[in-house]
Amino acid sequence: MAPKKEWEAIDTEQATSAKLLASYLFILALIPAVCSFIGYGLIGYNVLGIHIASIQWGIRQAVVVFISMIGGVYLTAFIIDLLAENFGSVKNFDKAFALVVYSYTPMCVAGIFYILPSLSWLVMIAGLYGLYILYTGLQPMMKTPQDKVTGYFVISLLCMIAVSVLLSFLFAAILLPGRVLM
Repeated sequence: MAPKKEWEAIDTEQATSAKLLASYLFILALIPAVCSFIGYGLIGYNVLGIHIASIQWGIRQAVVVFISMIGGVYLTAFIIDLLAENFGSVKNFDKAFALVVYSYTPMCVAGIFYILPSLSWLVMIAGLYGLYILYTGLQPMMKTPQDKVTGYFVISLLCMIAVSVLLSFLFAAILLPGRVLM
């Protein structure tokens, strides 16, 4: 609830990306994955008055959400670390990974809303708060000069959006062959 203060405490931690992945991110990413399975596979949703629920679709959604969370954290951390020196920041993948993992926390916790697919938009709202957390963490975690934080954040965000769009097409091509719009 007070990210500016928390980042200072997190900065002193010496957790490696592997440790954070095993002890924090895997567990956290299970929340939206399991809830996606329940929501799309068991409870279902309505499209134009037709109720859709299928175990197969639930499994697909769970896998996509889980892989997207883990992969998204790695790719975002990679981008932030890659751009670090361009913005006078410290190049340190473990710090970038911690920054991104903790920024994904609100979105992962809000993944509980996937239980009712009609409420899944709330996950995006939590993701916006996660972006605020990311923004406030750039200076303490990556040692970014205050005058370069906004530029670093905006460029990182644009790169993340581009990667996200590419991953969406990739997932669609793999999981929905023949249905990808060209």
